[in-house]
Order: sequence, then structure tokens, then C-alpha cells
Amino acid sequence: MRWALVKVSLAVTTMVVLAFAVPLGLVIRELARDRAFSGAEREAAAVAPALSITTDRDQLERVVASAGSDAGMAVHVPAGGGQESLELGRQRATDEDIAAVRKLGRASTTGVTGGSTLLQPVALSTGEIAVVEVYVPEAEVTNGVGTAWAVLAGVGAALVLGSVAVADRLGVRMVRPARRLVEGARELGEGRLGARVREEGPTELRLAAVAFNSMADQVVQLLANERELAADLSHRLRTPLTVLRLNTASLGVGPAADQTRTAVEQLEREVDTIIRTARESRPQTAAAGPGAGCDAAEVVRERMAFWSALAEDEGRKWRVAGADRPVRIPVARADLAAALDALLGNVFRHTPEGTAFAVDVHNGEDAVIVLVSDAGPGIPDPEAAMARGRGSGSDGSTGLGLDIVRRLAESTGGDVRIGSSVLGGTEVRIWIQLDGRAPEVRGHRQLRRRRPRRLVRSRAGHVSTNARDGS
Repeated sequence: MRWALVKVSLAVTTMVVLAFAVPLGLVIRELARDRAFSGAEREAAAVAPALSITTDRDQLERVVASAGSDAGMAVHVPAGGGQESLELGRQRATDEDIAAVRKLGRASTTGVTGGSTLLQPVALSTGEIAVVEVYVPEAEVTNGVGTAWAVLAGVGAALVLGSVAVADRLGVRMVRPARRLVEGARELGEGRLGARVREEGPTELRLAAVAFNSMADQVVQLLANERELAADLSHRLRTPLTVLRLNTASLGVGPAADQTRTAVEQLEREVDTIIRTARESRPQTAAAGPGAGCDAAEVVRERMAFWSALAEDEGRKWRVAGADRPVRIPVARADLAAALDALLGNVFRHTPEGTAFAVDVHNGEDAVIVLVSDAGPGIPDPEAAMARGRGSGSDGSTGLGLDIVRRLAESTGGDVRIGSSVLGGTEVRIWIQLDGRAPEVRGHRQLRRRRPRRLVRSRAGHVSTNARDGS
């Protein structure tokens, strides 16, 4: 597209320049010719009054010398009225041309060696017609024409180059957004879900970028819905399997009881395999590209409004802080919503009814911190929970929830930290870098950038009331 615009501009500008420059060059040449012959006419006119008064050679020579040069002017006086013919100066025109001018009685020009001559008839007092011949060299006829043509050629070349440069810049303005759109589509096809395109350039390309970003958001939302479904399956299937396992313990002994227990264990292993495969095969969350991102405060308010209904039913007190003003982060809206739902879902699943919880948003210069805390009994071993978020779930936990949160934070250069909250229970801290750099540990009191302890699920025969397995 860029070179096509350049070629079109080159062709059009060249035709326009030629259409103006060629006629203008011809006009300049004619003006130079007219200027040269106008000077010759003035020289001839200076001799005409003297010829009408006298034909004396000496007097005419003085007049010719004052009007022009001896080599450039000649006077041809015919014989008649009792006088002989008179020839002054060098004759360049032929006798036929001079006789024709006398007969016609009007000036004419004729070509001679090295230039042209102007033949001007003058009436004498005797009634005869004298002819004044003025020589105009070719150099005088073309004087200044070459310079003028060179200037025209330079101006034309400058116009052509200028139009090509402007067309090239316009082409770049159109091609760059198109290339970014192609690169964004390629990245999205390769599984980098954070690929977005800046909405800039011509109107059509801006609309294409808007449509592409909207499509990418829908793809991310669909994948997020699949991840949520996989997370729900981990609980929907594990709950009846747990009941079946407990019931098989009361079947006693015998071939039928052993077969039932074996079948339940095999079914549980298959369910674990399906869940782990769903987790490992899902696309990795990528950092949001240009034009992507979301308002973290808006997403927090939206998800808290969703969970507040269940909190009211269970008598839980909750609060939101720091979400009253926009907080822009380089994370897709669907990814942040999925991470919040995973953490808030853990609060409801693994803490007793009536346990308070809170979500805080802290906006720093280079990072945004989202804190999800509760007033549960706390966690004895945070390291195991985070390891389970990365691992295969060998202890029965799928680790999907914490894995979603971890991937979201690490896609921006941040991380997830788990420790004790001010409410007395567990605090999950999502550190989201705004510039993609590794997070720094600072002692700011408001953001509380210390390394907290991490969360774990305790399995001493049962699940701890505040254990977050991220499922």
C-alpha cells in the first residue's frame, strides 16, 4: 500500500509538472526571441529618420554607428532619382529577401548563418524604398533560456520529490496501523491473549482495531468462562466423590465392597487427571498489550456487588477500600475478574458463615496492590499453598484458583504473596506492576510492601477453615 501510494503520487505529480513546465518553457523561449528582435527593431527605427532626410554615406555611417555596430547593421539604398545605389555594412540576407521586403513594404525576418536578420523597409524622400538590415545572433535569441529551463527543471524535480515524500509519510501512517493489526492477529493466533492493537490511524483502520480488540476481549472472556467451569467441576465432582468414599467405608468386607471402593478411587483419579489436564492445557495469561487493560477499581466494585448478596445471606460483614477512583492496570478485565472470583470464592468456601472479609486497592506510582483479606483463623503454612498453585495437586487440590491469580500477577512482572491480615485471618496480596519491572520490597506503611507469610491448606483429617487451595 505504501509503495502504491508513492507510485501514484510520482506519476500524477510528474504529469502535472510536465503539463505546466513544457508550455512554460516554450513561452520562455518565445519571450527571449521577441526580446532579441524588439531590440533589433529599435536599432532599425533609429536609422529610419536619417534615411528619410538624407542618403549621404558619411552621415548614414555616423547614424549607423550610433544606432548599432557596423558588423550588426547594414543599410541597402537602391539607385534612383539620379543617385547611385548605396550599401552600408555587411549584407547577410540574400538579394531576393531584400527585394521581397521592398516589394511588400513591411518588415520580415529571415534566417542566416549564425542567427537571423531583421529586414525593415524605410521610405526615402525620392520615393524609393531602402532596407535596413539588423543582424540578430543565435546566442542573443536564446539568451537566458537555458537558465530558465534549468530553474523550471529544478522546481519540477522538487515538486515531484516533495509529493513522493508526502505520499510516503501518508503511506506510513496507513501501513503502520495495518501492520500492527496483522501482528496483533498473529500474536492472538499464537495464544498470547494479551495482544491488543492501538486504535490509531485512518478511520477505517481505527474501526478495525476497535473490532479486533473487542474480538480479543471476547476470546479472553470465553476462555475465562471455561476456566471458571473447570474450577467449578473440581468442587462439583469432588463433593459427591467424598460422600461415596465415606459411604464405602461402611460397606464392610467382601468382593462387592472391595470392587466399589476400587471403582470410587479410580473415578477420583480420573477426575483429578481431567482437572489437571484442563489447568495445564489452558492458554497462559499474557500481559495486556497497547489498547488493553482495565479499571481495577471498577472490576472490584462489580465483583463485590456480585458476592455481596451471598455475604448478606451468610451474615458476613464486608468492605471495599480504594475503589472509589479509577485505577488503570495492564491486565485484561476478564482475567482480573476471574482472579477476584477465585479468591472470594475461597473465602466463602473455607471460612465459617459470619466471617468478615475485605478487598483493598492501593494505587502506587509503579504498582497496584489488591488485597483480599478475611477474619478467619489464619493459615499455618503458606508455602505449601503457593506450591500447590504451581504443582499438580498431588495432595488432592487442583490449585486452579491460586494458579490463575499467580499467572495474572506474573504476566505484569508482579507476584502473589500470602500472609496474615489486619482482620486476624488470611491476606492474599496481588502485586501488579504497571511498568513490567520486578517488584521492589519497600517499607511504605500504606502499601505494606513486606514479604508476608503464605497460605496453605491443612489436611489433618479435614480441610482447615481458612485454607485456600485456589480451586
